[in-house]
Amino acid sequence: MLELADVEAARERVAQTARHTPIEYSHSFSAMTGAAVHLKLETFQRTGAFKIRGATNRIATLSDDERAAGVVTASAGNHAQGVALAATKAGVDAKIVMPEPAPVSKVKATRSYGAEVVLHGEDYNEAADHAHEIEHEEGRTYVEAFDDPMVMAGQGTIGLEILEDCPAVETVVVPIGGGGLISGIATALKGRNPDVRVIGVQAEGASSAAASLAKGEIVERDSVNTIADGIATRRIGDETFPIIRERVDEVVTVSDEEIAVALTTLLERSKTLVEGAGAVPLAAILEERFAYDDDEVIVPALCGGNIDLNTLTTVILRGLVKTGRYLRLRTVLKDRPGTLEELTNILSRHRANIYAIRHDRTSRDVAMNDAEVELDLETRGHDHVETVLDALEDAGYETEVLL
Repeated sequence: MLELADVEAARERVAQTARHTPIEYSHSFSAMTGAAVHLKLETFQRTGAFKIRGATNRIATLSDDERAAGVVTASAGNHAQGVALAATKAGVDAKIVMPEPAPVSKVKATRSYGAEVVLHGEDYNEAADHAHEIEHEEGRTYVEAFDDPMVMAGQGTIGLEILEDCPAVETVVVPIGGGGLISGIATALKGRNPDVRVIGVQAEGASSAAASLAKGEIVERDSVNTIADGIATRRIGDETFPIIRERVDEVVTVSDEEIAVALTTLLERSKTLVEGAGAVPLAAILEERFAYDDDEVIVPALCGGNIDLNTLTTVILRGLVKTGRYLRLRTVLKDRPGTLEELTNILSRHRANIYAIRHDRTSRDVAMNDAEVELDLETRGHDHVETVLDALEDAGYETEVLL
């Protein structure tokens, strides 16, 4: 099983390519939670995510023959970029298989780091199957995304940095996909200070680790469905499962809506952009998915910031809806002059800002002398939303909330 010495040995190798990323105390999130929240900003890492650490350590330990044959891997994005850059820096040829739905930004970034990209399959597991075919056909070394001791050891260097930069840390919160990140971090933390608590967090739509721990054996999901594409794996690893079972204190889950809220709140309050997987630890803290004390020193590992811009637009909208900051509704007006003005006057009196109006007198869903109206509104919280809806109802409007 992976040990502290493996993580410590990885540190010098990892330092050749990866950065020592900062930890920053967050006044905003500390005030919101009552804990002392320090953000581990792995979003500032080269390639924008922690994966460069494990990839660098694994490639640094290849034999001469393995280096000459090249490497292959599968990834939804961040591991792809980490392997691509680590291989290029080491002078090793790399071929990366990515799922066809992988974000365009991550595909482009992977190619820019010097790797050949092959798009195949609907998710990570199908991409991995194809990558293993390439491994056998071309004699390349497969660089595991998470289920490899050298990869885990490289990721574990984050734990060493947390202990050095925040020695008072009491709890570290880490996202879980396949389990390589949390296995490495937990090994480093427990090896240096067994009293530090390690909390793992998964998206509800990709919760293999939580289910596996509950059952006592690895559980593979039939499919995954989450905005946190960086941790969207069907199962945790054979190597990572026993480490998680032994060294992780608790594993919890959060919903996509909660991830969206954490992501938008980080962007608004801390001016920090993360991807869905990077927001998962903070979501668990904000939603109190695990118990913590007032002033407890908690470090959420914000593991990456590589979010596709189209995804970001959707996530921000969902976060605003969840917090009552955005409202889309539908109503019906009489198709005569002045009725739209009457509606907008009500909204104006109640300080609802109009983003957009769609006015359709040809809709088949309304009577011939009516018009359907959809409005996108900026609101100031759930109480304000209720106030606006009550005012419309009092004025005789029947409304349907669409978002």
